[in-house]
Amino acid sequence: MALEERIEDLSARICVIGLGYVGLPLTVELARVGFNVAGLDVDARKVEAINRGESYIKDVKSGDVAEQISRGRLTATSDYGAIESMDIIFICVPTPFNAMKAPDLSFIISAAEGITEHLQKGQLIILQSTTYPGTTEEVVLPILSRNGLKAGEDFFLAFSPERINPGDRVYSVANTPKVVGGLTPRCAELARLILAHLTKDVHVVSTPRAAEMTKLLENIFRSVNIALVNELALLSERMNIDIWEVIQAASTKPFGFMPFYPGPGTGGHCIPVDPYYLSWKAREYDFYTKFIELAAEVNQGMPYHVVGIIRDGLNRQGKNLLGAQVLILGVAFKRDVDDARNSPSGRIIELLLDRGAEVTYNDPHVPVFHVGGDAFHRESVEMESCPLSEGFLEQQDCVVIVAGHSIHDYAWIAEHASLIVDCVNATSGTRRDGRILRVGAPLPKS
Repeated sequence: MALEERIEDLSARICVIGLGYVGLPLTVELARVGFNVAGLDVDARKVEAINRGESYIKDVKSGDVAEQISRGRLTATSDYGAIESMDIIFICVPTPFNAMKAPDLSFIISAAEGITEHLQKGQLIILQSTTYPGTTEEVVLPILSRNGLKAGEDFFLAFSPERINPGDRVYSVANTPKVVGGLTPRCAELARLILAHLTKDVHVVSTPRAAEMTKLLENIFRSVNIALVNELALLSERMNIDIWEVIQAASTKPFGFMPFYPGPGTGGHCIPVDPYYLSWKAREYDFYTKFIELAAEVNQGMPYHVVGIIRDGLNRQGKNLLGAQVLILGVAFKRDVDDARNSPSGRIIELLLDRGAEVTYNDPHVPVFHVGGDAFHRESVEMESCPLSEGFLEQQDCVVIVAGHSIHDYAWIAEHASLIVDCVNATSGTRRDGRILRVGAPLPKS
């Protein structure tokens, strides 16, 4: 039976490599629609959790994992040998950057090499990891071709960018439109057929490069607009204007405007990373993405600005940053998620520690947080979330609201904190006085 037919009748066997924020939701959804799916990850703890029917990601319910396990549609393994019996392989591994902001494709390379050892004729491989244009054809394809099989004939290769938005209660794997580009027209069609079981809206582009660039455009669009409003926030502070009021007013325009909001910097896997992936690749073409890199520079400068506000706030109260007790509220990269990857809280904490502050944090979504071990704070530090109490808040010289989780009662926190630095306008519903300093707003009158 041809692969097209096995996809249509749900008999195609699928392997998803990488069971993180992208791979696990994809694995569970493919099983839910009726495919037999094997999740593959080198982390034995993830494999064991899934096989017990447990989820370690907030956006995926343990009940959904357990249901597919009990139906026999889902299993997890660390053995690449499982690939030999598969029809379709998704690659959903991390693509971070290194300390010099250069792409780290080691996870993609490792996954491709693992596939190659067990690659069979007729298999379809779909890369979903965010990366620079050319990765599918210049990195993955040569590895998969080592055993003599020819892409587009013996096996099929495509790129379809992930579009996971952690914490989103509206859009998920099941209803977010997909983009795909295949190495050949048949590669693209096979990938379209499998993706159509997840969402009816599958947009096919001409090449994997076009699909790879699509993902970068989506996230660089956000990076640039966040940088714009962050820069305006800095200017507004100097001009004695409240940028939050300005954004609210501009949002009344029904066309030609989309609100973005200032904050302590960008976080997560994509927005802080993707601009550097593209700018690194662009140099191969003697092209310098100055506009994009400037936006990244503005966003990466925000943690330094936040630390400056903390220092100034303490000075207004006759205190020094050296030795100050500083509590960070929320170390996840955004509101109401458990994902702390590239969180601006990490840099803020490192800068505070390096300047002699005594830092703690509270985040019910992130029980353990790692900082340091870099140029900003040489010592590697593992921190644990501290419980909130009236007494604990009163002991703090400054409380810094970074993520703005809805679980926090900011009116109650404001009652007991001597100084608050609000990076995300979380205190908008509370009575403000001179103890609350906000990013993008004038300093309160003493």
